[in-house]
This record gives sequence, C-alpha cells and structure tokens, in this order.
Amino acid sequence: MIESPKAAGYRMPAEYEPHHGTLMVWPTRPGSWPFDGQGAKKAFSQVIKTIAESEQVYLLVDEAHREEAQSMLGDGVTYLDITTNDAWSRDTGPTVLVHENGRALSVDWAFNAWGGSYDGLYQDYEADDQVASRFSQAIGLPVHDAHPFVLEGGAIHSDGEGTIMVTESCLLSSGRNPHLTKDQIEQVLLDTLGAEKVLWLPYGIFNDETNEHVDNVAAFVGPAEIVLAWTDDEADPQYTMSKADLDYLEKQVDAKGRKLTVHKLPIPQNPILVTEEDLPGYVYEVGEEVRTAGERLAASYVNFYVSNGAVLVPQFDDEHDAQALHLLAQLFPTRKVVGIPARDILLGGGNVHCITQQIPLYGAKCP
Repeated sequence: MIESPKAAGYRMPAEYEPHHGTLMVWPTRPGSWPFDGQGAKKAFSQVIKTIAESEQVYLLVDEAHREEAQSMLGDGVTYLDITTNDAWSRDTGPTVLVHENGRALSVDWAFNAWGGSYDGLYQDYEADDQVASRFSQAIGLPVHDAHPFVLEGGAIHSDGEGTIMVTESCLLSSGRNPHLTKDQIEQVLLDTLGAEKVLWLPYGIFNDETNEHVDNVAAFVGPAEIVLAWTDDEADPQYTMSKADLDYLEKQVDAKGRKLTVHKLPIPQNPILVTEEDLPGYVYEVGEEVRTAGERLAASYVNFYVSNGAVLVPQFDDEHDAQALHLLAQLFPTRKVVGIPARDILLGGGNVHCITQQIPLYGAKCP
C-alpha cells in the first residue's frame, strides 16, 4: 500500500503562496479555439507575459507550433514539447504539493475530458491524461499516481491551511467517480491533498460544461476569506445557484474552526453568448461537443489567477469589468491587478484560471 501524501507530510498550498512557476499549454485545438486560435493566442500571450514578469512559465507546445509561440513570446519562457489534446493546464497538469522540508510531490489524477463516455467534451484524451506525469518528469518532480480517481485541478481550491473547496455538482457528477460515495470522495481528497476539511458548495456557474468547477464560482483570497460569483438579478439562473452557495458558506467554518468571510464578486452584467460569427471558426472531431449560436458561456470574474506578482482577471467588455478589478485590488493589495480581455479564452469553454496551473515554491526549507 502506497503511503498517502497526507501521511507523508505533504499539503496543497494556497494559490497565493509563493510559486516556483506556472504551467500553460499553447492553444491549437480547432474544436476549442476558432479561426486557428488567433484571438486565443493573443490572450494567452498576454497571460504568459504577465506571469513571466514574476515567475517561470513552462509552455507545452508541439514542434509544429513552436516557432509561432516563440515569435509571440520570445525567450523568457521555457518551451517543452509534450503532446496534449487541448490547452487546459489547470485540469490536465499536476496538483503539486509541498513538504515542510522543501520537497515537492506532483499528484497525477485521472483525466477523462470532464466526464468520459458519460458527458465528456471530447473522446480522445489520452495525451491530456499523461500531461501531469510527463511534465513532472520533465522538471524532475516525483509523481504520486492517483489513478483511477478522476479529478481536474479546476475542481479543487485550497487555503493551504487544511481546507479544500469543491462543488457537489462536479465531484458527484456521473462522469467522474460514480462508484464512490460522497464520503469516499472526500476521504480521497483529504488523504491526497493533506487536508482536514472539505467545503462542498452545491453549485458552480450556470451552463459551465465542466459540471460546474469550483474555480469559476468561488476562490480563497486569504485564510477564511472567499470571493463568490454573485448576481442580484433573481431572474438570472445564476441567482439561485450563488444564493445556495452563500447560504452554505455562511453556516460553515474552515479546518481551523474560523467563520468564513464571503465577498460577492458580480458576474458580468450582460450574459456572454456564442454568436453566429463565431461558429464558422470551429473545426470539430467526431464525438466532440459543439457550440451553438445564442449559447450562454460560463463567464465569471472569479476565474482569475494569482501569480507571484499579479492577479490576472478576466475582462468581458462589460459594465462590471471595473468593479471586479477594484474588488480584487482591495483583496490583493501587494499585487498588481491586470485585466485580461478574455472572451477569446471563454470561447474555448474556460478562462484565465483554467489555462494556468501553479507550481508552488519548493527546494528551500519553507518558513
């Protein structure tokens, strides 16, 4: 029996703890990124350059696209030729844990494209399932193989102090680990992530095709402090979902027994929809989920990413853009807050947080 990471003394740090670097993937999948990903590549480039100001960026890109990426990004990035099916490093990359003695450990979860044969978004995901182990080997990190347990990085948040946050809609979905009970799933999370408590939010963001990942609806911004996607519009389907999450969080304490402070981060004033103009840009393979005109995309400012020096916040050309930047600037006073024009990332189905995966600082003895 392999010792669990928890028993071995590992924990999952909070995203706002110091990073060694960030893992990203160049966007080239034609069924995710319309018109050869031209808009997505510009947005990804802005994300990569902003993160690279304060930490190492590892970019997975195949030989066919290496020159393109390099021409847009230059030499301040570490390029790795590791095969992928798509560009969601949050979900395919490793969850890297740390030990107080300075060691790091990569958790390699099973990846089945958000639901496998039940409701996955594409059916050939073998390369994506191997990203975590291949990348970890490339940078010299040992791997804890968590297969066959299915999980994506966007489905978990950690406060680094023993509390993990998830959504029931995702973790209890029939396309993940249907043979396990909620209690069994919780035990895997605690043992693998070195945690003491799981907060189970009922819902994520309306029409989120990941079965409502937590990273689109709520995030830790500090110990016992959370931002939650919110709307005051009771006619919006998001209202009842966010209200249920708020009601739940207000009754909870974290692993250390602290009451939670919840900050409401508004969703965009106007829903972000797929348009007729977007549709000709996509090229799908057999068995791949397709976009339709008028489809509401799961737009949320909560899908921000915290790097060593910045908070990268999605922007949607919406009335609420500035409000989101202002609130996050108050919550992260030591970092610069950078707005990222994000509709072109959202057209792929996720956002800034979904395309990034932090590698926490390791090697030095932690304080």
